[in-house]
Amino acid sequence: QVQLVESGGGLVQPGGSLRLSCAASGFIFGGYDMSWYRQAPGKERELVARLNTFGSPIDAASVKGRFTISTDNEKNIMYLQMISLKPEDTAVYYCKVEGGSWFGDYWGQGTQVTVSS
Repeated sequence: QVQLVESGGGLVQPGGSLRLSCAASGFIFGGYDMSWYRQAPGKERELVARLNTFGSPIDAASVKGRFTISTDNEKNIMYLQMISLKPEDTAVYYCKVEGGSWFGDYWGQGTQVTVSS
């Protein structure tokens, strides 16, 4: 089965950095768009960044210039490098396979990122 396992979250001070990882298995990595989403307490889940199969990233305006989505296609890992973190970045971060109507969408379990002094 498709498996997506996020890791790398934790507590960080404002201005700090974290790199989230999403270890993927059960499908051909690179065959589908992949995304990072986040959901803050009491808020809707929102798209953070998306990487299409052409290698072109699309970032949400709120994170543009601070977050970088990337993949290691040899290791089947997707990353989200986050710098200059702000308290408003606090959320559970999820990776997602954008499989569409034929393959389906798949989500990881999420990893908590807390930005606080």
